[in-house]
Amino acid sequence: MPKMSTELRLHGVLDRLEGVLTDENRKLGTDPEFDVRTSNVQKSRCLYELTLLSRTLRPGDLSTPAARRMSDVRSLLVANETKLSAHVEAVRSVTVLIKETMQAAEADGTYTQDQFRVREKA
Repeated sequence: MPKMSTELRLHGVLDRLEGVLTDENRKLGTDPEFDVRTSNVQKSRCLYELTLLSRTLRPGDLSTPAARRMSDVRSLLVANETKLSAHVEAVRSVTVLIKETMQAAEADGTYTQDQFRVREKA
């Protein structure tokens, strides 16, 4: 495949990936309507295409602007990883809080499900 054709395809994939990452980084944690799953599918598709394209490239095949774009998109990916990790941790914390609240509500002096299970086994 000619170098120019591969680089044009590369820029197309990088454009799409950059758009998905920018949108996700901006909306994650601030827009309750944001669809993380759809964004993840789009991001995965772009990363898959990028992987396929990178297999056709040899060191030195990329022009300086293309290499710079790759570096910029990598920075967006790092920021995205940080935001996603924070989002997952927030979800985990809320889940623990809900679980503890439910356990406290069940421990109001009445029997718990665990106590019933023990009696069933006896």
